[in-house]
Amino acid sequence: MTAEEEHAEHAPDPELLQRWTSTLRAARAGREGPDPLPYGLNLLARWAEPQRAYHTVDHLRAVLDRIDELADLGGEGGELELVRLAAWFHDAVYRPDRSENEERSAALAEKALTEAGLTAHEVAEVARLVRLTITHDPADGDINGELLCDADLAILASAPDTYAGYARAVRTEYAFVPDPAFREGRAAVLRHLLSLPRLFRTPYGAAAWESKARANLESELKELTEA
Repeated sequence: MTAEEEHAEHAPDPELLQRWTSTLRAARAGREGPDPLPYGLNLLARWAEPQRAYHTVDHLRAVLDRIDELADLGGEGGELELVRLAAWFHDAVYRPDRSENEERSAALAEKALTEAGLTAHEVAEVARLVRLTITHDPADGDINGELLCDADLAILASAPDTYAGYARAVRTEYAFVPDPAFREGRAAVLRHLLSLPRLFRTPYGAAAWESKARANLESELKELTEA
């Protein structure tokens, strides 16, 4: 690989940077603040770290796209710019061998967005949404939380081959875990998800994604337990 090719491979996605800039400026609603670009570059560098196989820039883009889908096709309300900012930060800190990733991501959002010119209420709401991705269990009527959690879990409802790629990527991130322990832990996660009354809380997510997601989860669980 030439130096030019390597640079191109690792260069930040200009379309994503534009989306970040537009989102932050819209969230500030005309208020003055520092240039959004350095914040976006820092976040994209985090999302491109080498320990990631699933929680990558592609996952970030997919979550942002699903938020747009929920807003455009589902007609879901909520504070969309704050939800989008929460998507940018929700896995900004990610180490597969650590358990405090969401808390550290929320703390990063609190620091960065305060510097970037958001109000205390806006910063607190973004951080709350990031922390909500620990459980993906928004309270009834929490429209912002429903939007983010449904968008984050939408991968579960993807086409079977895409879902299989997602499952392989998760296994890659946990390559340090021996196979028997991983199978046991992953099966427990799948059983927990399948035991939930609802995976998706928005009306659109429930209608478009619920049955597909459950079929994928059941298929993966069967593969894990019968191997």
